[in-house]
Amino acid sequence: MKKLINAPADVVEDYISGLVAAAPHLARVEGLPIVVRSPRSAKRDDRVALVSGGGSGHEPAHAGYVGEGMLDAAVLGPVFTSPPVDSVYAAIIASATSAGVLLIVKNYTGDRLNFGLAAEMARAEGIRVEMVVVADDAALGDSSRAGRRGLTATVLAHKVAGAAAERGWPIERIVAVVERLLARAATMGVALGPCFVPGATAPNFTLGHDEIEWGLGIHGEAGSELGTHVPSGEIAARLAETVILDRGLGDGDDVVVLVNSLGGTPDLDLRILHGDILEAVAARGLRVRMTWAGPFLTSLEMPGASLTIAAVDDELLSLLGDEAFVAAFPRSTPLLDPDRPVVVAAPGRFEVQRPDGVGSDDVAALHGTLAVVADVIIAGEPVLTDLDRRVGDGDLGTNLARGASAVLAASDLLLTQPDAACYLTAVSDIVRREVGGTSGALYSLLLLTIADWLQDLPGPPGVTDWAAAVAAGVARVQLVGGAGPGDSTMVDALHPAAQALVHGDGDAVARAGEAARAARAGAESTASLTPSLGRSSYLGDRAVGIPDPGAVAIALQFEALAAALAAAASGSELDAGTTAGADRTGRHDLTVGVRRRTGRR
Repeated sequence: MKKLINAPADVVEDYISGLVAAAPHLARVEGLPIVVRSPRSAKRDDRVALVSGGGSGHEPAHAGYVGEGMLDAAVLGPVFTSPPVDSVYAAIIASATSAGVLLIVKNYTGDRLNFGLAAEMARAEGIRVEMVVVADDAALGDSSRAGRRGLTATVLAHKVAGAAAERGWPIERIVAVVERLLARAATMGVALGPCFVPGATAPNFTLGHDEIEWGLGIHGEAGSELGTHVPSGEIAARLAETVILDRGLGDGDDVVVLVNSLGGTPDLDLRILHGDILEAVAARGLRVRMTWAGPFLTSLEMPGASLTIAAVDDELLSLLGDEAFVAAFPRSTPLLDPDRPVVVAAPGRFEVQRPDGVGSDDVAALHGTLAVVADVIIAGEPVLTDLDRRVGDGDLGTNLARGASAVLAASDLLLTQPDAACYLTAVSDIVRREVGGTSGALYSLLLLTIADWLQDLPGPPGVTDWAAAVAAGVARVQLVGGAGPGDSTMVDALHPAAQALVHGDGDAVARAGEAARAARAGAESTASLTPSLGRSSYLGDRAVGIPDPGAVAIALQFEALAAALAAAASGSELDAGTTAGADRTGRHDLTVGVRRRTGRR
């Protein structure tokens, strides 16, 4: 596992140096792994001092909680290892006030022993020291002789104790309020993969591609149960159920909810899980008064999350809402109003309009052909995604498939459009909203330009009209997008296909076949080009040898179009219905279609 470190043996020291260099409210104890409040932000002597800590690897815990409103000192051990007694003792001495020192300790044997012995040493020096132990693990419950492990409720203990200390509460009252919080707080975690300790050549456990670990601690160890990966909503439901039942929380209880990233969980994933958890908690009748989501107590880069739920009263809510000036926790947390609006009216949008009438045979045929193309885009998603991963950001196949699915889902609406121009305008609107990125804009522009070109025709468009319209659309894409043939983009397939339509001979089927062959040749040619525009241009020569995914997508679509028209013209098993043949002006109609059950999605 590659890491941004200098040497495994130096990670704690280097972390402390980087943290205090960037935070004016922090300082460090010389020569020791202890982060404290800087002299200008130090606590008054008549206020209780708070000290916590533990092994490193849980960042931003614990040093990220040092500051006004939370801790006065954090003592850092080696990765996943309790700090030694002398370091804990030094942290107590460095932060002690006349009001005493409260130690907040997670329930691990090493932490309890080292913090406990340091407390005895400080008491021998005449310092009043008290200790609260966090034991909130709901996965093991009370089944272990060692007791519940201390997990993310530690962060809430820091916040409640820190606010009470800033208010000037005596140490015995602070101990009582923290223990009241912890008595009805529980945590459970789930991991999607392991983490790697700096310098280690292997993780503590491995998982198959569809496996997850339930009920793990915070030291990179495996959980209490190996399970199968399930969607976020199912994970949220199980976490919520386990935690709620563990502490006997019931209908009408006021609670706070903390969703914690274990270190390698993207915010995108974490917010999805957060929303699912809030829904699961509300479904059980609990009232969520405050909530947080983020990396609060991690296990290095482990992918996964934990859920902490704590029952609260007005006093606890007040303390949790007090301001804190630390690196790793919000400055303030407002109460949630269950009646607040979470959806506001949308501004005017470009929606596909349903005109009066029932559409036409030409529109039905056109939609049947486009549905075949959409199916090919959806089926080609893995190929396009794989290509895009090699030269881009890997989203092209997914984005195009999403747009194709949206077009198919709107079949009933699209079939009401009165003519080809209105139909393509409606499809352009769908593509613009659903596909996103550069591709979405360019595909939408292509379709809209074709629609604009067709709308003034006196009758249904023929093959020459369609060819000219497509050529106009491609020219518009080149103008707006800035790419031309040879730049290794979708234009390398679009341009020759449009030229084949315009200059080809024969009817719609023949021209579509020529366009498909030209698009494929253009797409394959991009493999020998050094990209100058588009997603591949950032790789330069490294992209040579790989065809442009956008150009390949165009080739797939023209090939699908040619196949659909050919099947319709021959009356093949695609259940072709055709309006092919010469129209009033002798032009062949490109709306030769495939009659299909297009409202099926």
